[in-house]
Amino acid sequence: MLYFNQSENINITAEQSYQGLLERVLLSTLIGMPCCLFLFINGTMLFTLRSKSVFCETSRYILLYNLLFADTVLLALSQLLYILAACRIRLTYPVCGFLAMLTNLTNEISPLTLVVMSLERYVAVCYPLRHATIITIRNTGVAICVVWTLSLFNILIRVLLLLNFAFEDLQSLQMTDYCSDMAMILGPMSNLYDKAYTCFVFILASLAIASSYVGVMVAARSASTDKASAQKARNTLLLHLVQLGLSLLSTMHTSIVTSLATTLQRLVIVRIKSIFYVFISILPRCLSSLIYGLRDHTIRPALINLCSHMKLTCPSRG
Repeated sequence: MLYFNQSENINITAEQSYQGLLERVLLSTLIGMPCCLFLFINGTMLFTLRSKSVFCETSRYILLYNLLFADTVLLALSQLLYILAACRIRLTYPVCGFLAMLTNLTNEISPLTLVVMSLERYVAVCYPLRHATIITIRNTGVAICVVWTLSLFNILIRVLLLLNFAFEDLQSLQMTDYCSDMAMILGPMSNLYDKAYTCFVFILASLAIASSYVGVMVAARSASTDKASAQKARNTLLLHLVQLGLSLLSTMHTSIVTSLATTLQRLVIVRIKSIFYVFISILPRCLSSLIYGLRDHTIRPALINLCSHMKLTCPSRG
């Protein structure tokens, strides 16, 4: 009887392991497909924004390229970390630290670039006669450099706080958990700085975008303002607020999942994390391409021409 009971337990364990593996493969496939699609869309937009001189000589499109570039890199890094976790591959702290800091760098670019893009729309509507002198290619380049410098300075502080952690007390540099940006927040100081910086950036960005929206609303009531341009700018700013809110949720979803983990089963938590990953982490990184690709009258024809060219160059079947 003992032999049969042990055999039954082994069969049950093997069946559970097989089901777990099958579910991981299914989730990875379902999540990998939209991620690859969004990477293709972003890559197509990046190529389009370098296909014509008007995109390289207009501040608005230069800022959009910077935003799309950071979002695309972040999307690729997030998918890489997800695949490593799905395959149950644990990295060393130095390798994970490099990937986590690169993820944090590109993640911080988005809200700061959205602020600059909102201010550009505000100047275009409220000061149309001075727009060409204020929003120049040089000033746009300076703004992008400031965005990257602030983000790099934030990463430098994170690295210094990380180096302050007592790694020598660990038995090995091999991580016991899967690599993520949250896994590299080691110690109370790193956790406090991460929360303080995130709150500061998103409060500042929200105030800047909301102020730009109010300014555009006030300017829209003026008789000298182009109503169509003001309406379009107002809609764009609202979409920027939505993007900012989704970006904030992407930084908070780990805390939400952690609080849910105390009451829900582990399998349910894995499914919730997968859903959050798609709709909170991946989708916001493709919104810019969808917003400007469908709404912008200059980008849309270029996208259609590019898609038509790709269709013609593809070899026909049969």
